[in-house]
Amino acid sequence: MQFPVNTWPETAAFPVLTTMTLIPLAAMIAVLCTRSLKMALQFGFVGTSLTVLLSLYLLAVFDAEVSGMNLVEQVRFAGMSYTVGVDGVNILFIPLTAVIAFLVLLYTFSHAKSRYRDRFYVASVLGYETVLIGAFVSLNVMQFWLWSVLEMIPVVYLTLHSGTGQCRRWAVDRFLQYWLSGLSMTLTGFLLLAFGLIDSEHPLTFDWLTIKQNSAYLHDEALIFVLLFYGFAVRMPLFPFHGWLPILAEHGTVASCMIFLVGLKLGVFAILRFILPILPGVAEDWAGLVLALAVLSIFYGAIMALLQINIRRLLAFAVLSQTGILVIGLFCFNNFGLEGSIMLSVAYGLATAGMLFSVGLIYERTGTAIMPRLGGLFDSNLTLGMLFLVSALSTLVKPGTPGFDATHLIIEGTIEEHGWLLAIAILTGNLLAAAFILWAFQRVFLAGSRRFAQPYSSLHHPVLKERLITAVICVLLVGTGFYMRPWLRLVDQDASMITKGYPIHSSMPHGPSAGSPQSGPFQLEEEQP
Repeated sequence: MQFPVNTWPETAAFPVLTTMTLIPLAAMIAVLCTRSLKMALQFGFVGTSLTVLLSLYLLAVFDAEVSGMNLVEQVRFAGMSYTVGVDGVNILFIPLTAVIAFLVLLYTFSHAKSRYRDRFYVASVLGYETVLIGAFVSLNVMQFWLWSVLEMIPVVYLTLHSGTGQCRRWAVDRFLQYWLSGLSMTLTGFLLLAFGLIDSEHPLTFDWLTIKQNSAYLHDEALIFVLLFYGFAVRMPLFPFHGWLPILAEHGTVASCMIFLVGLKLGVFAILRFILPILPGVAEDWAGLVLALAVLSIFYGAIMALLQINIRRLLAFAVLSQTGILVIGLFCFNNFGLEGSIMLSVAYGLATAGMLFSVGLIYERTGTAIMPRLGGLFDSNLTLGMLFLVSALSTLVKPGTPGFDATHLIIEGTIEEHGWLLAIAILTGNLLAAAFILWAFQRVFLAGSRRFAQPYSSLHHPVLKERLITAVICVLLVGTGFYMRPWLRLVDQDASMITKGYPIHSSMPHGPSAGSPQSGPFQLEEEQP
């Protein structure tokens, strides 16, 4: 089946995806060329603001009614190709990247700590934004891999330069051990994908569109699946490939929230882009092992979070538990689970951003992330308390938040494919999440402090910009939570196209047929009177 492809001149006035990648890169170069910190911050703010505006333009020109790849740009040179595109799989991750980068720079604008008053810090944030956007829009497997390699540079610099604690170098060493092993596995899997097409009519290529349309010629599909899934499991992360995350969370900085949010969601996106459409049959065969790891991630992450006294480590294990739920949705092999996982990834990303900003700003006030040393902060830091609370409720999939509808889709897809037992496991994991996140909120913001000190004050802190950060995140969470229909419409067509490719599930007579034009959950809603 020919994969639909629409090039950028058909809908946009200019190559918007490449422009979005180059603007933060140009801002980063300008920041490195100036010696003035004030000018560096201004360049950074202009770059991130323009990227946010372009992401809104991208949403406006994206054709949600047509399945396939939109706004495709391709340039071939020296036997290689640069190819980018956007579809329902990645359309929401790009604005998420732009918004988070803007908020990180807004925080940096107002910060007084010396370790943030550095143009290299600003350049690292801009470089990280460039890498993430470039990876999300990549339609070339080696292009995606090279962006993933470059991602380590700003992560390492931000941790060593702006992190906290005395063990930052050890945290970076552990991070590199995990990521380099994952990247080596991913590279091997991508090479096997490319060389696996030798028997077809196409020469050696790393183009995703070519590989996808000729996947029937692939050899050693099971080995490719294992290699790619291992590499992406380190990125998400999934149990037991998560060892780097709590360590980096403990010694990181506020800007590291991009690592937790968008960077980690790149692993979920990679499964959606490079495993499910290319190796659908093998994904069905290995689903049992993947689901076992996902369930272990849910409960291991939740139990470990309950045992933490450092709120940064608690949020890291919360991410691990959330990843298990997302992976179950991906391997439901139906529209409900797939759309739910995409929407919940974005919701988790934005909500966890809110909690990490709140925790990071509390750390700058108090100098500690140890919960027994905190307490009673809600009255003196109302803005940060509300930011944490609204974000926490969003991760707990409460009504009025985007996670509510997304989790319901995952539950429905899980019941249809795997039955009630696995659905109960997801609900139990969410119940445990409510326990450790609300417990953390109570200890940090409501309980009495064990310190013999004066209550923390908001004096000499950028309260106005904190309120702006809080307003942006809360409005996005509540606004999308009460009005999910447009966002579901963005991902519906391409989720249906992925489910049509499963050799076993697409031919099953029971349940909504993946090949039916009315198979998506969005269409099913519209059929109801």
